[in-house]
Amino acid sequence: MTGSPAGPDRLLAALASGVEVVDLAQPLANGMPCSPNHPGFRMALARRHGDAVRADGGSSASEIITTGGHVGTHIDALSHVSQNGLLHGGLDSAEAQRGGVFSVHGIDTVEPMVCRATFLDIAALHGTDCLPAGHGITAAEMAAAARRAGVEPGAGEVCLINTGWSRWWNDPQAYLGFDTGVPGVTPDAARWLVERGIRAAGTDTTAFEQIPAGRGHTIMPVHRIMLVDAGIHIVENMRFDGLAGRAAVEFGFVLAPLRIVGGTGSPVRPLALLSR
Repeated sequence: MTGSPAGPDRLLAALASGVEVVDLAQPLANGMPCSPNHPGFRMALARRHGDAVRADGGSSASEIITTGGHVGTHIDALSHVSQNGLLHGGLDSAEAQRGGVFSVHGIDTVEPMVCRATFLDIAALHGTDCLPAGHGITAAEMAAAARRAGVEPGAGEVCLINTGWSRWWNDPQAYLGFDTGVPGVTPDAARWLVERGIRAAGTDTTAFEQIPAGRGHTIMPVHRIMLVDAGIHIVENMRFDGLAGRAAVEFGFVLAPLRIVGGTGSPVRPLALLSR
């Protein structure tokens, strides 16, 4: 065979040449930040070594985990938000949730994502490691960050937006920013994303969109634009420590939600795949 490898051979050749995997997920731990709109994360050992010892001396331990679907690094299903009683595509939300699980737009219907992603560093655009509390990211800033990086989000791809806010992850009060506000995407920036036909967008804050000081998670227009109007998934609470400040502005991206039948969201562990 001559020429470049094709199909699966090309993928295997790329992997064989060396791939750096950058973990974009926050750790799941007791006491981590959680939006008041969702039940928090809790893990405890249900069985400890020594509780039961087998005849050969072996023992095992296991845990019980309770969590909401929108806790830690997670992705929103299209069933997560409705507007005037309707889900994306004009589907009736009350009918869709009948029986306690969603019959349409559940997180189990979201296909795994293996695609190109672009990284727009809005914090770096402003010459800082972290945007100020409550800063609203505009469409003009998104376009400027894309020009600065020399990349453009494309149809069917994922766009990741860095605010630097994950520096506050270990300080839940500061991270959630109820009094100070949290930086995030404004409605016109959301429409800028929609115009590019992406399939998902993610950032390093708890709500993706701008949260003004003192307002909390009361009105969420960007969620409506993305999830209800455009059918674009949102990924929240990401961690960009391994990407910020590097030359990596486009890369392979892998994300797969748990197949929670009829759920509105799922914890995820997104991965950026960079050539070595």
